[in-house]
Amino acid sequence: MADSYLGNSLLKGCDIPHKFTKKEIEEYIKCANDPIYFLENYVQIVHVDKGLVNFEMYDFQKKLVETITDNRNVIVKTGRQVGKTTTTIGWILHYALFNKDKVIGILANKAITAREILGRIQTSYQHLPKFLQQGLREWNKGSMELENGSKIIASSTSSSAIRGFSFSVILLDEFAHVHRHIATEFIKSVYPTISSGKETKVIIVSTPNGFNLFYKFWNDAENGNNSFFPFKVHWSNVPGRDNEWRKKIVSTIGEEAFRQEYEADFLGSSNTLVSTEKLQELSFKSPLFSRDSLDVYEEPVVGASYVMTVDVARGQGIDFSAFSVFDTTEIPYKVVAKYKNNEVAPLHFPNIINIVGKRYNDAYILVEINDIGSQVADVLHHDLEYEYLYSTSWYGRHGQQLSGGVKKDSSFGVRTTRAMKKLGCSNLKSLLEEDKLLIPDYDMIAELTTFVSSGDSFSADDGAHDDLAMTLVLFAWLVDQQYFKDLNNQNIRDNLYQNQLQNIEDFTTPFGYINNGLNQKEYEVDSDGTVWETVS
Repeated sequence: MADSYLGNSLLKGCDIPHKFTKKEIEEYIKCANDPIYFLENYVQIVHVDKGLVNFEMYDFQKKLVETITDNRNVIVKTGRQVGKTTTTIGWILHYALFNKDKVIGILANKAITAREILGRIQTSYQHLPKFLQQGLREWNKGSMELENGSKIIASSTSSSAIRGFSFSVILLDEFAHVHRHIATEFIKSVYPTISSGKETKVIIVSTPNGFNLFYKFWNDAENGNNSFFPFKVHWSNVPGRDNEWRKKIVSTIGEEAFRQEYEADFLGSSNTLVSTEKLQELSFKSPLFSRDSLDVYEEPVVGASYVMTVDVARGQGIDFSAFSVFDTTEIPYKVVAKYKNNEVAPLHFPNIINIVGKRYNDAYILVEINDIGSQVADVLHHDLEYEYLYSTSWYGRHGQQLSGGVKKDSSFGVRTTRAMKKLGCSNLKSLLEEDKLLIPDYDMIAELTTFVSSGDSFSADDGAHDDLAMTLVLFAWLVDQQYFKDLNNQNIRDNLYQNQLQNIEDFTTPFGYINNGLNQKEYEVDSDGTVWETVS
């Protein structure tokens, strides 16, 4: 027991020399050079039914190990119960054993989950033969440190949990199931630091769970817009799973649940405004540039027509103030810029709207005025003297309508009434599903995946936001208004232009057209009224 760690005969203590046999040296070299050989020949795992068994790897598991080994950053999208975590932690165990002074972080949505993963590594470790073990310096539920200086730490996925460490490898397990707010904070505050390292390897492994940051990372990886190598595991990659197995699982959990849990499809909330099929078709891209909460996808084009729709929050860090800029020059309409910020003060927000509106060819602006939005609209009109604000008026049973100019009963902006929102939601669904509105923005698409039925209306699902979604609803209501159609109808524009020309002509020639008789052809009219021109 003198050579054990804290009296555990399965674990090797520090500073305990080991006399290698020739066979052990050969095996050690093979294991160090080939992680798959190491996993298949020396690693034991806990099977649900069989207990402790040798790790018999499937072909896709071997391929996954090779992919992680050969690529700095890897993102893995899988269904449930395919052995993704077992494979990944097996690679981590090999990495810690055969590399000096490495710090490996295992991060999960909950600290207890991360510790359970570390526990599985520890189980495999303590069943290794002593010649493959490193002496232990530390061994507990939250970490283990080896004599070679390598250390494995288990924690929740948060910026505070891993601050102060210089990681060589980070595993983000079930990243799609980390709360959206925590995941966003982690990516913004921690990921830039770890990804800037020259050798830091990041492994993201998860089953899909809606259109969140995991979805964004995966989509970007597939399109070559980030440094991650995408690796997908399908349920059929697991031996023994065939169509009969599929039918059995579907009969238990349903088709939609099977698609997300086993097919690894990205599905949003149920009862979304926009169909799941259409949501899956929507694709986002990286903006041309981002600055101060503004994402720009297209610069203004001379002569193009633009519209802004604005949703105002109180700037207290809860809901977001947001606006979207649309190119309405032709159909399909398209989002060309968006703004989203939950800290901007309502008094400062009009200045931002004013700057962006002027930049986009003096865009027409529609502000939602249910709460403090009316203050924003007033500042835009009175203080900033923005000329192109949409106003609305009430027309009896026809309700709230977009109107031109300022009337006695008109208001700058629109109130989100039950009827207005119902019409806006209905129109938005049609615009998107008929490909009449193009949305390149990830945040917008993500909100639409959680914009769900609520009574006889639609709103954000629990824990989600709908501020950008509401700018889309406002736009969809707007484009159905007759006044908007008149302003944006090219034929009407042409007619107006021709009328203006005619008015000018009538003004400059008030006495009619005067013929001076020059260069006029001679002609005769016979008794039948036929006109005969003289041929020269």
